[in-house]
Amino acid sequence: MKKFLGLFRQSLREITGKEKITCIVTTGILLAASMIIETYTIEIPFAKINFAFIAIAAIGMLYGPTISFFAGGICDILGFIVHPSTAFLPLYTLIGMFQGLIYGIVLYQKWGNISKINAKKGRKMTELTIRVIAARLLDVIIINLLINTSANMHYGFIPRQAFGTAVAARIVKNLLQLAADIPLLIIIMPVILITYSKIVGDNSIKAA
Repeated sequence: MKKFLGLFRQSLREITGKEKITCIVTTGILLAASMIIETYTIEIPFAKINFAFIAIAAIGMLYGPTISFFAGGICDILGFIVHPSTAFLPLYTLIGMFQGLIYGIVLYQKWGNISKINAKKGRKMTELTIRVIAARLLDVIIINLLINTSANMHYGFIPRQAFGTAVAARIVKNLLQLAADIPLLIIIMPVILITYSKIVGDNSIKAA
């Protein structure tokens, strides 16, 4: 438990310590990227397909659960401002915050020296791959299938009599998207991490 809570304390130090400007700027860039990606959302009955979550996953990996928690909420609010489709619904902002929390908890680690080519890098890349898969699966199961489906029904986007159909449709959609999401994350996340470590220095990538 102490180590778990340490993730949040260390994450908070990312935005209060000496590297806070880097944290703020990088988070802003990733949130902007999320808005661009959101533009290419594909809508199908009962669900939307997009890859905007990659930016939140990257924030969670680099800066931890405290930062990604709030970034998830900001991302939802910005998404509503940039791409308004319905009235603003705070529940979805909260859901976005919990999505960020999942990526921050699972992906935030001490990845220092990740840009150097050695055996240790190989082990860390394997660990990152496992964590990326776990984080995306948790996001899909907890957020997409359980919480989002319930929220859609609560707001009347899904008729109660069609709840079973909606869940089935979302399961099929998420299984299909996972086939694209996971390989994409496995490729992109190490690239983001290595690029970041080279630009700002390996010592700035820290966790509890």
